[in-house]
Formats: sequence, C-alpha cells, structure tokens
Amino acid sequence: MADGNSIEVEGKVAAVLPGTMFKVQLSNGHVVLAHISGKLRKNFIKIAAGDTVKMEMSPYDLEKARITFRMKESSAPPPMAFRRRY
Repeated sequence: MADGNSIEVEGKVAAVLPGTMFKVQLSNGHVVLAHISGKLRKNFIKIAAGDTVKMEMSPYDLEKARITFRMKESSAPPPMAFRRRY
C-alpha cells in the first residue's frame, strides 16, 4: 500500500476464480479473496491451485488481499549443472 500500513501474509491457493481472482487459505485457516498485483500481471506470472503465495492485506478489510509474490516450489529438482564437452 502507499502508506505502508499493509499486513504481509503467506497462504496457499485453494481455488482459481474467473477474472484473475483466487481463493487463498492462510496458515491460520481463514480463506480470503485475492487478486494479482500489476507486476505479476505485467510479467505473465502464472498462478495455479496449490501454489504458495505472499500477499498484502489492508488492515481495514481482512477478507481481501493482493498477491505480490509466487513462492518457488521446494520439491522441484535443482537445475542440472552445465557440463563441458571437449
């Protein structure tokens, strides 16, 4: 937010809704309605159900949030090391 009053939380995407809206479940069990921030939209970052995301919430409305970052999967294999060929 512009004034720096936002609450930053992490959650897991439970459902994908039309219009780039998502139902996200927080670690405390609450479910919020979230939309994608402009930078994610501009850079074509795809978000699917099951992804872990970082969000900003306004202290005035704790039912809505803005997704600001999609976390990397920890179970993904590391990239292959580049091998030289002589």
